[in-house]
Amino acid sequence: MTDTTTANPVHDFIANAVTENPVVLFMKGVPEEPRCGFSAVVVQILDHLGADFVGVDVLQNDAIREGIKTYSDWPTIPQLYVKGEFVGGSDIIREMFQSGELKTLLVEQGLLTA
Repeated sequence: MTDTTTANPVHDFIANAVTENPVVLFMKGVPEEPRCGFSAVVVQILDHLGADFVGVDVLQNDAIREGIKTYSDWPTIPQLYVKGEFVGGSDIIREMFQSGELKTLLVEQGLLTA
């Protein structure tokens, strides 16, 4: 994050969300009702693993929808954050899940039991 991002109120909101919640998914829709297939895939993976997470619906606020892309320097949504760190989008999360890397990450961070 640069000095310019800390002067941005949307980036402040995002930074606060990823700091206060161990696992945050910026997504289209909400975990109970994803509004795009890519978001649904990540929700299914996190649910399957039994991970507690907070979903932030970017469709509710255009500033957050665009701001998350500049915050992470990642062009697509969904975006998963674990302990304040950007992990990836749908394809990366799916690959990490299939390889077992995502579960390992969540266990190492104390967010899942082995």
